[in-house]
Amino acid sequence: MSFFVGLIIGLAVGLALIVGFVKYENARSRIRSELLDWLNQHLTKIWPDVDQAASGLIRTSVEPVLEQYRPIILSSLKFSKLTLGTVAPQFTGMQHFIWLLLCSTGPLLADYQLLLETYFRDFFVFVMFAHMDNMVIIQNGNPKSILFLGVSIIEDGGSGITMELEMNWDGNPSIILAIKTIFGVSLPVQVKDIGFTGVFRLIFKPLVAEFPCFGAVCYSLRQKKKMDFTLRVVGGDISAVPGLDYAIQETIRNAVEDSITWPVRKVVPILPGDYSPGILVRAMFCMHNIFTHSSDWLLICQFDLTPVPKQTWSCMSDLELKPVGMLEVKLVQAKALTNKDLIGKSDPFAKLYIRPLPDRTKTSKIINNDLNPIWNEHFEFVVEDATTQHLVVKIYDDEGIQAAELLGCAQVKLSELEPGKVKDLWLKLVKDLEVQRDNKNRGQVHLELLYCPFGMENGRGNPFASSFSMTSLEKVLKSGANSMEITGNGNEVTQKRREVIVRGVLSVTVISAQDLPAVDLMGKADPFVTLTMKKSEMRNKTRVVNNNLNPVWNQTFDFVVEDGLHDMLIVEVWDHDTFGKDYMGRCILTLTKVIMEGEYKDCFQLDEAKSGGLNLHLKWSPQHIYRDS
Repeated sequence: MSFFVGLIIGLAVGLALIVGFVKYENARSRIRSELLDWLNQHLTKIWPDVDQAASGLIRTSVEPVLEQYRPIILSSLKFSKLTLGTVAPQFTGMQHFIWLLLCSTGPLLADYQLLLETYFRDFFVFVMFAHMDNMVIIQNGNPKSILFLGVSIIEDGGSGITMELEMNWDGNPSIILAIKTIFGVSLPVQVKDIGFTGVFRLIFKPLVAEFPCFGAVCYSLRQKKKMDFTLRVVGGDISAVPGLDYAIQETIRNAVEDSITWPVRKVVPILPGDYSPGILVRAMFCMHNIFTHSSDWLLICQFDLTPVPKQTWSCMSDLELKPVGMLEVKLVQAKALTNKDLIGKSDPFAKLYIRPLPDRTKTSKIINNDLNPIWNEHFEFVVEDATTQHLVVKIYDDEGIQAAELLGCAQVKLSELEPGKVKDLWLKLVKDLEVQRDNKNRGQVHLELLYCPFGMENGRGNPFASSFSMTSLEKVLKSGANSMEITGNGNEVTQKRREVIVRGVLSVTVISAQDLPAVDLMGKADPFVTLTMKKSEMRNKTRVVNNNLNPVWNQTFDFVVEDGLHDMLIVEVWDHDTFGKDYMGRCILTLTKVIMEGEYKDCFQLDEAKSGGLNLHLKWSPQHIYRDS
């Protein structure tokens, strides 16, 4: 009997919780909509004026960027018509972590307390109720940001305010590009069906004691969630020119990505001058009153400013984009790439970038007729914001005079890299970085990454000491020999260093193999191993072990390596036959780990084989050479 009673009570409580949760979510949705509706209504009213002012500004600022990214197939790319249309963007976003700053006297204080209890019980709230010059602080939870009108506000150490607004725009702009190809063909291309969703960031800094209470504002696209558009040749078909549609789409996306996407930002100075420490600023904000459904000046915020040096303010250096470190990338290899050629195999090469500027995009050499290319190439990239930037790798099939065809792409967040330590990664290639549902096997790419913030190099100890546990690439090996200088406006990096030529002797012991695939008719194999240094092309091979899928060799080979940082070891397993040999698999090793650790032993899985592993012991005896560069 008690079982049935408990079952009935449990069902009743469960249904009540479900109904309550649904009502709660609906109520929360309504308050979010109310918080933003008034802002959207005001924007709709002023949108015709915004359209008129912004269209000319966009034309003058975006045309040079489009020209910078103009593909080689085009000789000219300009706007012939640009208006933003009649549909205004809509603000939709809100953060779940809030700092709510309210100023009130008398009865209104109770009203806002009721507001918090009614609508914001699901948030972590940091509330500052100000009674004129006296502030009463009520804290609940862990504050992350401030909420004004459904907009995320982040205080920047008392010297600035950062505002983030999520915006959705399904507009009807009239944008026509005047395009001229290298063949002399002129085409008017219309950009239509634009759909955009993203988070914009506004930074007001430094806060000052005169109207409008901040010295400068900078704006940036913090996050691009969606950007869709279509292209149409006015009075024609865009497919008439092969590759034109893709080239223009890539140009537009890259221009948006690099010209305004965070950490790139545009700085607009508002007030000139110097600012002394200890200024107390009282700024007023117009806040929509939920109770009266009107816009009232209800909010007063006070900030105790920190000192702002004159030279810092004069160049806006705290707002402008500045290099903060270097990323060392070793492009090792790729495997199992998609074959795009009808005859033969793809001819892959890689493009790598953090920002898709032409002069910051690195291109590897082309490996002809190979779906498992080995590059072993090293690149360096300037990093401006390690917390938000990504390294992007795109693998292409070279098509000669035609446009290269994308085989796959991948990206890695720089925030996932631990400064000063190498990260060895195999990245799965996908068709589109913005489409997560891609289950087709497009291959993998192998990278070694090292992020070094500026100022970190000089603080490191001897990387070859026994207590030094970090694995690293060139930056660690150049420790103490390098210096970085940021010149001009902070965007140019001058690098002065003593280059380390890592010379030494590599000793490789081929211990054994296990679970090798059977290649003979009798279900056995006669395996032997070849070892090749890729750069110097030095070769060695083991003896043949007959009729064995788990052979043991225990043979050691020494290689004199002239440039360990740019060389690699290729180990291949073959089956010996009377009239030839059959390929069984291989493993490819960079020398990074053995150079830093001195020696190690590991079992390496064979690539291009159904099964099998190779047990190796590697030892490094260094003989370093330094030269100025």
